[in-house]
Amino acid sequence: MNAHIITIGDEILIGQTLNSNAAFIGEELTKIQIDVRKSSVISDNEEEILKEFKRCLNENDLVIVTGGLGPTHDDITRTCIVKFFHTELVNNYEVLEDIKNLLNKRGKKITKTNEGQALVPKNAVVIRNSLGTAPGIWIEKENKIFTAMPGVPFEMHQMMNAFVIPKLKEKLINSDYYIKMLTLQTTGIGESDLFEKLGNLDELLNGAKLAFLPSQFGVKLRITVKEGNEESANNKMSEILQRIRSKSGRYIYSDKEESLEEVVGRLLIERGLIISIAESCTGGYISNLLTNISGSSAYFERGVVTYSNASKIEILKVDEDVIEKNGAVSLEVARQMAEGIKSISGSDIGLSITGIMGPTGAGIDKPIGLVYIGLCDDKVCTAKKFNFGDLRLRNKQRAAQAALEMIRRYILGISYDE
Repeated sequence: MNAHIITIGDEILIGQTLNSNAAFIGEELTKIQIDVRKSSVISDNEEEILKEFKRCLNENDLVIVTGGLGPTHDDITRTCIVKFFHTELVNNYEVLEDIKNLLNKRGKKITKTNEGQALVPKNAVVIRNSLGTAPGIWIEKENKIFTAMPGVPFEMHQMMNAFVIPKLKEKLINSDYYIKMLTLQTTGIGESDLFEKLGNLDELLNGAKLAFLPSQFGVKLRITVKEGNEESANNKMSEILQRIRSKSGRYIYSDKEESLEEVVGRLLIERGLIISIAESCTGGYISNLLTNISGSSAYFERGVVTYSNASKIEILKVDEDVIEKNGAVSLEVARQMAEGIKSISGSDIGLSITGIMGPTGAGIDKPIGLVYIGLCDDKVCTAKKFNFGDLRLRNKQRAAQAALEMIRRYILGISYDE
């Protein structure tokens, strides 16, 4: 089955709103072996919408639409659906009750506008919306499937998970092949270097597909295996994973959709370790990431932001002469910061970070993006130098990612040496 995703809305076209809906839908469809051929964004214009409906249904088995189902004057998707399928709107009492119940929970009275949202195309199966007032629409005609959902992301997500994906799985049950996908998450290595490490991809993949998906946090490796049955696909995937891990395993932190801070938190719990963090250039961002995880109180003792030299000296007992001689952004200061936070907290691990985020503060020997990360335990106190880019906020993000990776490698005993 092939599919086309249509996103309707002027706010998407002008860049006011990011098109996260298409990304989510594309990922979910791919997981169930539906081939997403194209994705398009069109304006809130009836003529354009009708033309897009016709073109996409002619070329695809499945068309999924988001946007334009709300109660305001520019929400014209439902009207276009009625015209396109030569049908009419009818009142759906289940939808009306859903709307009444939702508004009642919010302490609001139902209006004529709200009641109008209970009108649905006569030839459609209604997709109930437990999180909003606009229902979704599912229409099957001439072996084609057309479905439309609201553009509000969390409402659309609920409809996809509760109705659309299960319904599509029923249609795909007799497929004569099996597709298995898996995404490896790497960090600390660039796309080109990772490509070089993997070597001959034809030999590595043996007919499977591999996509490199880079970001400022690392590179995701999406592997797609297509075989005649599930067992064959699983066996082939296992062989490919073994080959990839043998070549670049130290950079892989997960084969699931999880963040590095989740991985680090889990490792700290498994090893029974407590960590405290002293941050300068990241301003508490690393502590924020770690404490975003539920249950982080089991491993996170404290985080301090020692932004000024005076705070480094007063709180962490960094030697003033060391700062004077080497500068606050230095290997020596990073070590002493890590040692200091470990000492005052009594934690198993002390982590520190100091750097130049830019655009000011750089010098000839200390460019923007220069960062030192320190780590101290009962036996050793070390620090590592990193060089990032020129953009302040991105530097903070990349520095935090590098710090989390330093913790992961420390716990697992993975060296940075090649």
